[in-house]
Amino acid sequence: MAGLWSAIFAALPVTEADFPLDFSEKIEPSLVEVLKQCRQQLYSGRCQWMQDAQIILDFSWEKLNTGTWRDVDKEWRCVYSYGCLFKVASLCREDASAVKVQEAIRTCDMGLLMGASIMDNVLQRIIRILQNKVWKSHYKEDPNEGVSPKALAVPRIRCPSLERFKNDYLDTQKPVILEGIIDHWPAFKNHPWSLEYLQTVAGCRTVPVEVGSRYTDENWSQTLLTINEFIDQYIVKNTTDLGYLAQHQLFDQIPELRDDILIPDYCCLGDGDEDDITINAWFGPGGTVSPLHHDPQLNFLAQVVGRKYIRLYSPEDTDKLYPHQSQLLNNTSQVEVESPDIEKFPEFVNAPYLECVLQPGDVLFIPVKHWHYVRSLELSFSVSFWWS
Repeated sequence: MAGLWSAIFAALPVTEADFPLDFSEKIEPSLVEVLKQCRQQLYSGRCQWMQDAQIILDFSWEKLNTGTWRDVDKEWRCVYSYGCLFKVASLCREDASAVKVQEAIRTCDMGLLMGASIMDNVLQRIIRILQNKVWKSHYKEDPNEGVSPKALAVPRIRCPSLERFKNDYLDTQKPVILEGIIDHWPAFKNHPWSLEYLQTVAGCRTVPVEVGSRYTDENWSQTLLTINEFIDQYIVKNTTDLGYLAQHQLFDQIPELRDDILIPDYCCLGDGDEDDITINAWFGPGGTVSPLHHDPQLNFLAQVVGRKYIRLYSPEDTDKLYPHQSQLLNNTSQVEVESPDIEKFPEFVNAPYLECVLQPGDVLFIPVKHWHYVRSLELSFSVSFWWS
């Protein structure tokens, strides 16, 4: 965590006098005084303003949740963002443990989702610092080594209403991580998915297995194995060869597993009915990769077991991603995302992207045609729902 606070403080105005806190009479004078007190403590080097920051957040949160969202005055959203900023500063000022940094990242995301942009979008700059300085080192790998575009975190939101998801993400085609929407699945509650459970339910079943770390590799192939054989060969023995179970019919083939998952309610916003939704299974060891590609439908990627690193690029930057020219792979980039050939693909470094580590219980919304790169950080089981 060395240097984290210095980097955050460097993203703020140089002096207290340059730190704007200009509000109209709509904001209670007593609350403005609390804001000014936090500002003064920030520049005086003291770090005991967490309580004041929480007062700001609690007070403004009530204003944000009174009436409809369109009626919330922007000044109150700004107050909420300042509260998030002061809370993050308090969390990271001294003992910036991994737990505190994760809370700081979540706090920044809440400010970005519920607040308004302040000081030239300072929360975005701070969350980038938190990721670059802490998050990637926490996972012991830097997935962006050798690449230096602006990387932003995929925003997170917990259990949004159908209306809010439609207005803020579906209609605008913006990626988002939905939290708390699959916690009730039997795959988490009744009989949590594990190797032992999978072997008990379907160990003797024969399924297609992809051999190779990614489908663009020359030595990539497919074979048929029982699930027990797949687990023994590619997971238990942990061979250098990588195998991946990517099955579009697994849940039709093994209804016991299909009963453990539920279609997200948000799919009802689509044009088709439930029978038009394609459900896919993705199961394999750490290190397996889905190359940078895009799909023709909307996608909910639900993480059940393990973690995955995911990077997303907008369709607007397709030219910078160098799709294959062949008809078969024209939805797939030629670039090795984590070790790009800059001489061959020079514009790739200019393509901005979003990134995240998908945790168990997270659901990532991937809009149509959004490019995405996926790498399993460990043994992983994901379920994706393709819908229109």
